[in-house]
Amino acid sequence: MSSCNIAAGSQNVYNRLHAAAAAGTVDAELSIMGCLGFCHAEPQIRVTDAAGKQFLYMAVNPAKLNKIIADHLRNGTPVAQWIADDSRPDFVQLTGKQHRIILGNCGKINPESLNAYLVAGGYQALEKVLKTMSPADVCETVIASGLRGRGGAGFPTGLKWKFALKELNEKKYVICNADEGDPGAFMDRTTLESDPFAVLEGITIQAFATGANEGYIYCRAEYPLAIRRLKMAIADAGARGYLGKNILSTDFSFELHIQEGAGAFVCGEETALMASIEGQRGMPRLRPPFPAQSGLFGKPTTINNVETLAGVPWIIRNGAEAYSAIGTEKSKGTKVFALAGKIKRSGLIEVPMGISLAEIIEEIGGGTGTKRPVKAVQMGGPSGGCIPAELFASTHIDYDELMRTGAIMGSGGMIVLDDTTCMVDVARYFLDFTQHESCGKCTFCRIGTKRMLEILTRICDGDGRPEDIAELEELSVKVKDTSLCGLGQTAPNPVQTTLRYFRHEYEEHIHDKKCRAGKCKNLCGFEITDQCTGCTVCAKQCPVNAIAGAPKKQHVINQELCIHCGVCRDVCNFEAVKVI
Repeated sequence: MSSCNIAAGSQNVYNRLHAAAAAGTVDAELSIMGCLGFCHAEPQIRVTDAAGKQFLYMAVNPAKLNKIIADHLRNGTPVAQWIADDSRPDFVQLTGKQHRIILGNCGKINPESLNAYLVAGGYQALEKVLKTMSPADVCETVIASGLRGRGGAGFPTGLKWKFALKELNEKKYVICNADEGDPGAFMDRTTLESDPFAVLEGITIQAFATGANEGYIYCRAEYPLAIRRLKMAIADAGARGYLGKNILSTDFSFELHIQEGAGAFVCGEETALMASIEGQRGMPRLRPPFPAQSGLFGKPTTINNVETLAGVPWIIRNGAEAYSAIGTEKSKGTKVFALAGKIKRSGLIEVPMGISLAEIIEEIGGGTGTKRPVKAVQMGGPSGGCIPAELFASTHIDYDELMRTGAIMGSGGMIVLDDTTCMVDVARYFLDFTQHESCGKCTFCRIGTKRMLEILTRICDGDGRPEDIAELEELSVKVKDTSLCGLGQTAPNPVQTTLRYFRHEYEEHIHDKKCRAGKCKNLCGFEITDQCTGCTVCAKQCPVNAIAGAPKKQHVINQELCIHCGVCRDVCNFEAVKVI
């Protein structure tokens, strides 16, 4: 179980099954599993019969659970209509184009069991590294695999390790950056909660390859379950000889600690993160020196994020060639994305590099869950950009190709937007986030983003001025060019991409005083058309009782009472509410 499916009721499902097993009415061994990533269909149960055949049930509710217990667990008859497998087209759409490496164990093994990880092939990579390879061999293998950092920047991982290995210093550190703070991103949290030993194995290999003997996992305190499982995993790994002194009876020793962060977005930046571990305020510093030369406590330090490290054991076990065979020429392997927003099948997916946005959003994600057309996708979190739907088919997942659209890969957040989304308001939302998260060290990041936010807020309020667009463009360039770290350098991305692809919406807000999406309350209204069937749903949901009408008759909105919240449009099943 992980945070998302516990929130969806998996603990209740577990308790019911545990009670049945304790009462002796079910002859089964009960175990927890991590998250499969199918957030749209939580909770799930995986039943394994005596022959080893597995049956997956999704979206289990109390009624379903009772029948599964009665038919499958007691009588051995699977409930065929609820089993998620390749006989169901929607399940094939969801899983057919995924390629699971990072998420390979997630939802399949007990994340609190080292034995379960070992049965799944765990720690074979570490044993291979320690007993048959030199640190230089490991660096060269990772370089040959083409693995690039999944934290956002995409720097070649093996090359970063090689730089650290070359540094001559008796004390070196490694750090796993688990400070995931992007709105809509939950890849790292789920990996830590569902397969913590894979991350530990990856960071131990990272330490060996770079010559480090001490490391930290920097994880925000907002992830209590991830931290609890990491602590359990560290203790278990240490007790079984996979951490600590003379690992696997070799000369290699490595100590690993967990540092809980307070949840500052800027601490995703390497130098700010290290300052936080040192007990200082989390603020970036100028580079060089780079962390590989002088990092944590002034010692050579290598930092990678959760997804990067979780993929390393697979590369060592299967070889660099197998990994580099997946993906595009410059972007190898797979990438985990968090599908959120107006998507039908929300959750975590892992896809090969090179897949198109259309395949991800329309096929795997199933399009919008609102039955409205997809308008755009926000990629890369608050530092990313918006890509319009008309570019989905021609845009493929590749670091360089995404940058050409104005967006970035980022850590993997993917927020799908439908046609009820105002793109000016989207830019305002993300800039509000980065403006609040700015540490304030750089003047343009501190003041420039504030001025940009004021302009965007003014436009959304209906007070936009003709010169606002030019001023936004000028400030965007200056903030990017003069900021010290990635936060400021990428903060204008949402503004620049929405101006690039949805400039007409800015112009409508400013010149026509109109918000076509119906989000900016001062610039829109709503009207019920003759498509209304008089179902009364809108009147029942209106928070200010502004809608009147008899059942099976066209309803009317009292414009004087209406607060332009748009609830009537959101709940209407007949597209009978339009923006005016």
